[in-house]
Amino acid sequence: MSLRSHAGAASSKLIAILVAIATAAALMVVGTGTAAAANRDWLRGDNSGTCDWDGAGYWVQRCDVWSQAMGRNIPVQIQPAERGGNAGLYLLDGMRATDASNAWLVDTNAAALYAPNNITLVMPVGGAGSFYADWNGQASLSSSDPVIYMWETFLTQELPTYLEQNFGVARNNNSIGGLSMGGTAALNLAAKHPDQFRQAMSWSGYLNTTAPGMQTLLRLAMLDTGGFNVNAMYGSIVNPRRFENDPFWNMGGLANTDVYISAASGLWGPEDNGVRADHRLTGSVLEVTSLISTRLWESKARLQGLNVTADYPATGIHGWGQFNSQLVKTQGRVLNVMNAW
Repeated sequence: MSLRSHAGAASSKLIAILVAIATAAALMVVGTGTAAAANRDWLRGDNSGTCDWDGAGYWVQRCDVWSQAMGRNIPVQIQPAERGGNAGLYLLDGMRATDASNAWLVDTNAAALYAPNNITLVMPVGGAGSFYADWNGQASLSSSDPVIYMWETFLTQELPTYLEQNFGVARNNNSIGGLSMGGTAALNLAAKHPDQFRQAMSWSGYLNTTAPGMQTLLRLAMLDTGGFNVNAMYGSIVNPRRFENDPFWNMGGLANTDVYISAASGLWGPEDNGVRADHRLTGSVLEVTSLISTRLWESKARLQGLNVTADYPATGIHGWGQFNSQLVKTQGRVLNVMNAW
């Protein structure tokens, strides 16, 4: 082979290599799912918390985030925004939140729903019966196994720092939503921290926790949930903190917030097929209680001129058929308000 032939062959190989590199680079920029790969395919973590891949899939990371207020690591399941956007959506759990996983990834799949979107899902794990509040004292009646709840401090001071540093979530560009107990907390936290949350959603929440009889109902629910003492949360029935943390009396901070509330009728519907009869009965009572408090809250909020959207489905009990339908129904609203399509 002549020198010219050798040069031609080498030149052809070089061109082929350059074409391959250029093609791969182009695919990384414009190929299907490649934007997600750029922002989602690596684990976050720093000195205040480390992350591992979560079994839920869809790029969800389970991060142990240190809470100085609670003196322990708090697990948080996080799905990064698809294209690195700085919006965040906090999804809060219900009364029986477990330490295994946030229920939005177990009883429904919020991560699959929001996988195509440019918003970071933030799903704290644990906090059963806490109402995601800062408690006056330890929650548990047993001194040998103390449960310290300082969730408001964690969600509004400690976690935002971690999210900003590791996931690029802005401190002032967040939405928050929750079911049942989490719905109560979502409106409370948004009202008390309007600079953090631009949107708040309550799905079957209890929005008048100081109404007659509610203290007794909460006492029974907390004892059943974890043997917790309701007086340790905000003090006795006459303590002012009970009113400061009741959405019915704590709505002034929502003046510039997009608010969505929902509660169903408690009547069984197609979405409740397969639910055990005893659970249906309990779910009906719980949902009717939520409906009454939600309608009362809406009436007062409108008198105060708040920007509220309310949805009252004709059927549905206090269960995941209802909660999941609201998650899906509000997705477009969240993405529009947060500019995170």
